[in-house]
Amino acid sequence: MHACGRTAILVGTCCLGLIVSASAQTPAAVDSLQKSLKATSARIDSLEAGLCPGGSVTRFRRTGNAVTDSLAATLERLDRRLAALRASRCAGGAPAQTADSSGDLASLRAAAAEAAGQASPSDTTEASDTVPSADRAPPQAAGPRGANLLNPEISATGDVRIVATEGVRGDNTVAREFEFAFQSALDPYSSTKIFLSASDEGVEVEEGYIYYNGLPGRIRLDFGKFRQQVGDLNRWHAHALPQTEYPLVYQRFFGEEGLAGVGLSLYTSLPVSLAGGTHEAWLQGTTVESDPFLAGSRQLMLLGRVQNFWQLSRSTYAQIGITGVGGNNHDADLRSRLVGADFRMTYRPPNAGTRRDITFRAEGYRFHANELGTATNRYGMFLNLQARTSQRWVLGARYDHVQTPRGPNNTEWRVAPNVTWWQSEFVYLRLEGEHRNTGLEGSRNMLSLQAVWAMGPHKHETY
Repeated sequence: MHACGRTAILVGTCCLGLIVSASAQTPAAVDSLQKSLKATSARIDSLEAGLCPGGSVTRFRRTGNAVTDSLAATLERLDRRLAALRASRCAGGAPAQTADSSGDLASLRAAAAEAAGQASPSDTTEASDTVPSADRAPPQAAGPRGANLLNPEISATGDVRIVATEGVRGDNTVAREFEFAFQSALDPYSSTKIFLSASDEGVEVEEGYIYYNGLPGRIRLDFGKFRQQVGDLNRWHAHALPQTEYPLVYQRFFGEEGLAGVGLSLYTSLPVSLAGGTHEAWLQGTTVESDPFLAGSRQLMLLGRVQNFWQLSRSTYAQIGITGVGGNNHDADLRSRLVGADFRMTYRPPNAGTRRDITFRAEGYRFHANELGTATNRYGMFLNLQARTSQRWVLGARYDHVQTPRGPNNTEWRVAPNVTWWQSEFVYLRLEGEHRNTGLEGSRNMLSLQAVWAMGPHKHETY
């Protein structure tokens, strides 16, 4: 049964290569193909473990794009062959037997290689046959991949800073966070992510949720605790941000770490395309403990978001999103509403994607609160520019401007330029300066050095 695992790797590698090449043209269709590929891989894993997975052949709607339609047809053929292999090895629903089916598996490998435009695996056997048998590597042991088959993928991230603040002495080092991530596909229908955050304040669950893909209507369902879909950056983890902290508008309107809650999230890609774009929608209902928004009470909050994506050229894409959030605290006679718009444009040449890109972000929000019969409207925004000048160096700057969400009005703004040395995908160092004007409290300057390192299969969690 171990040959099934090699089949999963080859099918995934070949098909994903075609998916990447087509993603810029038909994102919605590619998303559907990726989900089907994941389900097919899960069925192969089940066969490898000695089980008899169910499932039927998936049919795909043709989009008119030659690349994705060809990939869809190939995936359907592979699905049919996998179903036939399952039927022959699990006759009558019995556990898979050890009968030799290497011919079927070789056929699957050859079909996948042909779909990816690669040489058939059989083309490489001639050279290997010339090696004396005594000099060849011993074959892999039969059976499943051992205990790791059921273990989650485990990652860890460290985020430490040295801070120098004007007029403040001592307490210059901050172990901001040590994050531990556990991710796993639970079965062919659901997956999970759990993130634990350890700091001087203790250990807490930053996120922990189960999610289902491929539900009717192309819906994804998340259930648990998760960072919510506000703007472009609230969903990101702190160590992955282009600056050392979340934008001030997130902190002042939701809380120091932005907006996160426990509840349900529904996501779907909309079956329409305006001006050749891809459009997505979220509806989330969570209980959130937010002092700015709900006066510290843990109450129900509803969030809706529509996000629109356009691939303007091979090098440039744009994104526009609209977000609405609402919640009530009846004990404090408080009703809070927020509406915001965000814009992002990225330039990234395909032939220099790891060495050169420029991203511009702009977000603006209106916060309406009715507290004890008094209505207030407050505003906040930020502008962010980030430019990668080489494989190692990234330059950036952000301007924040925000008013206090409730009570007496006070305006706060800051400018934060930074330079990041991207040592590798595992490690980066960032030097960031900050000039902040807090209104009634005056201004201050700060300089920080941030070190972020990660281990494991999942590095800096971005979305």
